[in-house]
Amino acid sequence: MQELKLNELKSVYFIGIGGIGMSALARYFHTRGIRVSGYDKTETPLTQKLMTEGIAVNYEDQIQLLPSDIDLVVYTPAVPRDQSQLVHLLNTGVPVMKRAEVLGLISRAQKTIAVAGTHGKTTTSSMVAHVLRQCHESVSAFLGGILTGYDTNYFLGDSPWVVVEADEFDRSFLHLNPTISVVNSIDADHLDIYGSADMVVEGYLDFIYRTVEGGHVLLAEKAAGDLGKNIVDALKEKYKVLTYGFAEDNDICLSLLGQENGRVLFDYISNMGSIHRIAMRMPGLHNISNAGVAITVALLLNANKEDIALALASFQGIKRRFEWIVEGPKIYIDDYAHHPAELHMAIGAARMMYPGKKLLGIFQPHLFTRTRDFADDFAKELSALDELVLMDIYPAREEPIEGVDSKMLLDKVSLKDKSLLDTEAIIQKVSDANFDVVMTLGAGNIDKLVPVIKNMLENRNG
Repeated sequence: MQELKLNELKSVYFIGIGGIGMSALARYFHTRGIRVSGYDKTETPLTQKLMTEGIAVNYEDQIQLLPSDIDLVVYTPAVPRDQSQLVHLLNTGVPVMKRAEVLGLISRAQKTIAVAGTHGKTTTSSMVAHVLRQCHESVSAFLGGILTGYDTNYFLGDSPWVVVEADEFDRSFLHLNPTISVVNSIDADHLDIYGSADMVVEGYLDFIYRTVEGGHVLLAEKAAGDLGKNIVDALKEKYKVLTYGFAEDNDICLSLLGQENGRVLFDYISNMGSIHRIAMRMPGLHNISNAGVAITVALLLNANKEDIALALASFQGIKRRFEWIVEGPKIYIDDYAHHPAELHMAIGAARMMYPGKKLLGIFQPHLFTRTRDFADDFAKELSALDELVLMDIYPAREEPIEGVDSKMLLDKVSLKDKSLLDTEAIIQKVSDANFDVVMTLGAGNIDKLVPVIKNMLENRNG
């Protein structure tokens, strides 16, 4: 596959084109004048947007719908291996590559800034791309979310730099060779892939060692602690390692100052330079940490400090990452959180922004294995709400596991006000409930509730 020349391709077919990472790759090829088409299981706003951009999408797993002149097939591991189109194409001799392999080929042709982490990689990579572009560095970017204000997850730039979200699922990030690598967090997840928390740490270490020799490695303070001092010291012999966080002994020290006019204020202090009283729309200590990465990368690329501060102030966020859907007497926030640590950050950010307000959370667990592996942790974080509504588990690629369901999880939650409801009952609950802030939380199809709740609350607020 190494001899595949991307610049000689004329037609690329995507299986699972509606995935957030796949759609960014599809846009990459499309903007280069290559004919792009693909399959996805269901029609979504994202696939509809791809079609308006001139990319053909089909929704039936039928061989006769395939174009006749495909030069490259790109697929995602989320697609079953017995998918008819994939099976057929594997037998035709056409090059068939995983999304991560293609992203690796693209990134090796440029200087890559790769952002990894169990949590925060989408927000951080988006912040990095936004800040650099606002600071006159026209980077390309492959992102795991749709940026508010841009309405895209892909940027085409003329800079030698490219920003990519480095996904640990299926060990995809091991196809990258970054010049600057970032690790936001190393929490146990995807244990169906890695087997144990120790192997997750090993996977992230393998990713770090794919950084080009002499390159920069940015480690969040907890990630550095998870790796251990001996390993971090060994990394320093090969790379320029910078730790970042809120403790003063970090190379990059971040300090929360408070809130003002709906914005979080913080200081950034480092040997590369300091920036004081940065104002940012995104709440939560985790987002200050994410912003610390964006600032550091921008300084490494010689951006102006004043431009950096202005860029962060103008960052509007990512769809489904603490996204304000409705603001008014009744506030509605939608968030992709589907891991206990992500719930902790999302709920904590809401508490930071709206102290003393009654918080209703609607959560859809994602995957039977994840619910089983982290049931107690999920219950602990969900108990920080004032009221909880649970949905059934979204299975994605998995078959049910006996004894693992939302009722099992609900029983572990310590709240008095908790319930397990279907979609129709949830709508009625939101209509009737007494709350100040409502959050939809999860990575399945819970986003289908968003427009319904939005319309309901806008009518109530009005």
